[in-house]
Amino acid sequence: MTISIPLTPAMFNHAENVVARSPAFTVTAWRTRLDIEMLRIATARGHVDVLPFMGQMIWDAVFDGVRLTMDSAFPAPRPAHSIVETYGCLAYHSGILTNGCPGPEDDHPLHGEMPCKRMDAAHLEFCQEDGAPVIRVGGHVDHVLGFGPNYRARPSVTLGEGTVIGMGMVVENRSALPMDLMYMAHVNFAFVPNGIIHQPAPFSTGRTRVRTDVPAHVTPNDDYRAFLSELSGMPEAGRVLDQPERWNPEQVIYVDAPGTDAAGMTHAMLERPQGDGFAMSYATAEFGHMVRWILHGADAKVAAFALPSTCEPEGYLAERTKGNVGVLHPGETRSFMARFGYVTRDEAAALARTIAAIGGTEKDLRNG
Repeated sequence: MTISIPLTPAMFNHAENVVARSPAFTVTAWRTRLDIEMLRIATARGHVDVLPFMGQMIWDAVFDGVRLTMDSAFPAPRPAHSIVETYGCLAYHSGILTNGCPGPEDDHPLHGEMPCKRMDAAHLEFCQEDGAPVIRVGGHVDHVLGFGPNYRARPSVTLGEGTVIGMGMVVENRSALPMDLMYMAHVNFAFVPNGIIHQPAPFSTGRTRVRTDVPAHVTPNDDYRAFLSELSGMPEAGRVLDQPERWNPEQVIYVDAPGTDAAGMTHAMLERPQGDGFAMSYATAEFGHMVRWILHGADAKVAAFALPSTCEPEGYLAERTKGNVGVLHPGETRSFMARFGYVTRDEAAALARTIAAIGGTEKDLRNG
């Protein structure tokens, strides 16, 4: 049985208020000082904060006392039209018509129109999956332009009793014309000094590519160029985050043809020195690209070690030239789901073995 609870802006006040409760979940709603609606879903293992009406981005998450979210200059979300105006969340929906860093001839915002979109409707669902309780934040927003694209986006955030978050997106082309499609589940994990990246492909130049084009928002220096050259020739230099200062400015890396398990799922992990870690899983049939973005700057520290994407983040025109801009035909619907979160020491050990098995990794880092 599914219980659905509509969410309205009037339910969110400056004082925190419990709006729903079950044996497994407690949902608290409040409105920030800057008038942004927030939901906290709390479980026995931690909590997840969601902005139900602002792109349904996931602002923050903590499990077993470990915070998953990037460090930034934004202690709380700010009113924004573009993600760069409030860049401090754990995860957001990047796209959908355009994506990535705009090139010199692009006119789209950083990572497209979707990240901060005001939702037309939002709701909570209590249900069961595989016999276990689940809670879901959902909703929709219609993107309609006169003489232009017309689509409906239905994002969702799903949480069970464990430490895995499901970040979903369904896109429906409601126009009589084909539309472009560029989508990324932009999950911004915390930077982990001395963290170890486990990826489902060898750290070889044939499978791990470094972005060599410097985007407009990056000011390169000699150290940056030297590290870029080193990573390009020896991608394994980026496997362990043991020199945080080298990741400033940012580096972007592409993992080509990631290995999959029998279900068609690929997996990646950032292992913490404590032996636990952060994990990402998704179906390569939905996301054809794995992107890595790492930055250890003065105002932002992030290790987005495995971004599921339908394209690379070089902007609309560059991706169109590469053939990475998808097409959604009239009436067609496309669905995406990324599953990510926290893994304990035992779970991390098992996941590392899985990643090594599906990725053809030359050695297990735990023994390397």
